[in-house]
Amino acid sequence: MKARGINRRQFLKQAAGTSAAAIGFPYLVASSAMGNAGAVAPSNRIVMGAIGVGGQGTRHVGGGIWVQGGGFLSKPEVQFVAICDVNANNRNRGVGIVNKHYGNDNCASYNDFRELTARSDIDAVLVATPDHWHVLTSIAAVKAGKDVYCEKPMSLTIRQAREMADTVKRYGRIFQTGTQQRSWREFRVAGELVRNGYIGDIKSITVNVGGPPAWSCNAPGEPEPEWLDWNMWLGPTPWRTYTSKIAPGGWMGYRDYSGGEMTNWGAHMFDTAQWAMGMDESGPVEIIPPDGKDYKVLTYKYANGTIMTRGPISKNVPGVLFTGTKGMIEVSRDHLITKPESLLRQQIGRDEIHLYESINHPDNFLQCIKTRKRPASDAEVGCRSITVCHLGNIAYWLKRPLKWDPEKERFLNDPEADKMRARALRAPWRL
Repeated sequence: MKARGINRRQFLKQAAGTSAAAIGFPYLVASSAMGNAGAVAPSNRIVMGAIGVGGQGTRHVGGGIWVQGGGFLSKPEVQFVAICDVNANNRNRGVGIVNKHYGNDNCASYNDFRELTARSDIDAVLVATPDHWHVLTSIAAVKAGKDVYCEKPMSLTIRQAREMADTVKRYGRIFQTGTQQRSWREFRVAGELVRNGYIGDIKSITVNVGGPPAWSCNAPGEPEPEWLDWNMWLGPTPWRTYTSKIAPGGWMGYRDYSGGEMTNWGAHMFDTAQWAMGMDESGPVEIIPPDGKDYKVLTYKYANGTIMTRGPISKNVPGVLFTGTKGMIEVSRDHLITKPESLLRQQIGRDEIHLYESINHPDNFLQCIKTRKRPASDAEVGCRSITVCHLGNIAYWLKRPLKWDPEKERFLNDPEADKMRARALRAPWRL
């Protein structure tokens, strides 16, 4: 008897334990989505929804700067069916972009992400909310059987990052952290040169990113705008009256909602350093904030003797400088510099260390949905890298050296620091 295979959609639905039918959420699709005009047939289509479509979320849907290979709408295997945002202006704009692309008015619109994650017809979710919502919305999607592309930074706290990684593993979902430099040739080349010893033993690593956020926002309250569900925007963070200094923009500058530039650009650049060091399953053992004496800048120490600092590089842009006993490599989004210069032409040998090769982040995510293989920036990678950023912030806030156990993911002999690995969530939200 000839064995019968199953298509991608059947596989995903069986894996998630859900029906292939959309219960209570009927929708229509354009003829191009039915396999006509060279498009992908419905059985191989990846149905997506988006939670959070501010600036970066809109770019991920429709394409734009820093979005590799175009937005998800440009991918022939993707069918976008739903947009969720507590900001009605963002939500309406996102729905309009989707409907214009398909030439219809079928894109669903939600204020509450739980309505979107409840849809059994959706295979994958883009999460591009403000930072304080990343983990809660992503975990809801994962538990509902969805694969997730989550913008960086992965979490607001160390505990949230660990909870995310463990949940993704437990539910067997595909999770791509939005650290797209893992899908950027120059960063991979830099990492391979470092890992294979082409600049000798690493003496130091310098990461050029901004610092921590302000502890709180003391701006006076303003009337809540009609276009914003302020209570839902705050979500798990402490209640405060609305201020335009926080939403729709400005929230990244305050601890309740973000880790500041330490987690914004740090999620990219500290991730690059971790990747090049081979620390995707580990991290530093000591974090020392600047003290004006022996330590002029934030300093990380690793068990292997590597020293990593937050400081300037030769060009005043976010980037990473690796200094070794035989040379140096400096990499950013606009330059790759090596000494000796000949390293730019160096080919990595067949038997040497080759890092994960991905051409672009969204395509890598979609391919891994089909193959169920690990993506370039999976949840464990995202957890370890963002933890480095959070450790730096905690050292800044406590203003003292901290000892860290990267295996147990706990501070050593420091209960006050240990408490800062997590934060209380405002009811009714919880992990």
